[in-house]
Amino acid sequence: MKTLMMLMSALLFLAVPPLCAQTQQPANEDHTEIQGMIQSLEEDITALQFLIGKVASAEASSREVLLYRQDERIFKLLTDFDQLVLLVSELPEDSPDKSALKQQLVRFGSEAGDALFKRIENIKQRIIKYNTQLENLSGATRVAAQAYINSIESIREKYYKTMASHIETRESLGLLSEELRDRIRPELYLYSETLTGRIEITGKARGDVQNRLSQDTNNADMTAALKELDILHDTDLQRLGTLITVLDQLELDSSEYKAVMLQQSSNISVSLFSVSAIATVIKDSWSAFKAAIEENAPDLLFRLLLFIAVLLVFRALSRITKRVVHAATGRSSLDMSELLRNILVSTSGGAVMALGVLMALSQVGISLAPMLAGLGVAGFIVGFALQDSLGNFAAGAMILIYRPFDVDDFVEVTGASGLVKKMNLVSTTITTFDNQTLVVPNSKIWGDVIKNVTAQTERRVDLEIGIGYDDDIELTEKVLHDIISAHEKVLTDPEPMIHLHTLGDSSVNFVVRPWVKTDDYWDVYWDLMREIKLRFDREGISIPFPQRDVHLYTASEP
Repeated sequence: MKTLMMLMSALLFLAVPPLCAQTQQPANEDHTEIQGMIQSLEEDITALQFLIGKVASAEASSREVLLYRQDERIFKLLTDFDQLVLLVSELPEDSPDKSALKQQLVRFGSEAGDALFKRIENIKQRIIKYNTQLENLSGATRVAAQAYINSIESIREKYYKTMASHIETRESLGLLSEELRDRIRPELYLYSETLTGRIEITGKARGDVQNRLSQDTNNADMTAALKELDILHDTDLQRLGTLITVLDQLELDSSEYKAVMLQQSSNISVSLFSVSAIATVIKDSWSAFKAAIEENAPDLLFRLLLFIAVLLVFRALSRITKRVVHAATGRSSLDMSELLRNILVSTSGGAVMALGVLMALSQVGISLAPMLAGLGVAGFIVGFALQDSLGNFAAGAMILIYRPFDVDDFVEVTGASGLVKKMNLVSTTITTFDNQTLVVPNSKIWGDVIKNVTAQTERRVDLEIGIGYDDDIELTEKVLHDIISAHEKVLTDPEPMIHLHTLGDSSVNFVVRPWVKTDDYWDVYWDLMREIKLRFDREGISIPFPQRDVHLYTASEP
């Protein structure tokens, strides 16, 4: 208290020089602002003197409240003092007021450090006192007392921040600050180490409680304990963040504490990222990793071998399952398309392998329940994002059920034509006759007309042959019958059709419609066209090209 009274007396003396100077020269804007700051300081000192006089004689119930207000008044006074130092430093060097004011500011600055340390020590003693009393409390009373201790801790942190600002103010006045730095450095490091230890211990405790709670999700005591640990952990992280700010302000090393914040905190600030902090995190992580490897190397090796063994066993089972499904679906009694067989074979093998992966993961200590729950949520999100793919999936299922085509069928769908080579539940792969590969979405196929050229075992070859109007119709019919009958791949049942069809502008047209096996279609088509041309040439039957008669009339002259 005595130190505070001395400081306030020094501050009151600050008002004299500017007021005297004001009588000698007109007040400019700088002097007006300084006078306003001095008036604010006078008000702060008056209020602080009043509180100091009342704290000692106050009742126990009111004493802590007055102490809290006293600390707040001290913070405001020192903030105003720092502002006044800034204003005085901005005065012109030839100003007669600057030198006098600066002398008084130096006098105050030389005494303020000791006062701040005394207040910090007082705060520490109060925290120790209330923590001792906390052990005998329980229930709501304990919660209220803990909250009060937290408020005192925040005042302590505020004093550290005020001390850092005051050191900078002293240096701007030309006062030496090494002694204050030497006194505050162990205070800050000890408090930072205490907070770091509590954060790490609380973090490990949280992990243990979370593991227990995952095995007994309905345990109310565990849930309440986890919430309490979360609150303590977050509170200590906030305090450590404040201490890091103070350390950086005083240009002290804070890399280790920044590394702790990076490892423990979920709210990462840009100010935490520094080369030394990141290097510390990497170093600690590598050390922890090496220690874990050295300690658990035999178990890890055994689990790794077990993991690989389970995967190999299920890989063999997957192949066996594929063979069994392929043999079962290939029996003649099952009317099953080749596409459906291929999908069933690949799906069965994939299902067995997926089961093997889950079993292998369980052997290395990975819990399957959270993973399956996560897969369910991920499946919902992926399904919502891939609605078009789900449409292809549904269309593929309909194609497999109704079987409009099968492997190696020649189809024409959505403007594409070729042989069906493979299909999955999303798309169908078609190979054209010039060996191009087309991947067509199933929704496009099922939503359009599907033309399966090779779905039937027999197919009719449609030919239209034209002869000249001067050619023999009966001879033409006989020649066409001979050609059709002589070809070994033309079927006799159904019987081939050969009829005079139309009388065109330039030709008499016959239709020739023999039936063949679907696989022989193009061979028969090309053979008949070649043979008809050769026989018509030998028999003297012409194949006319389009002709038009032009009649020219000449008008006689009158």
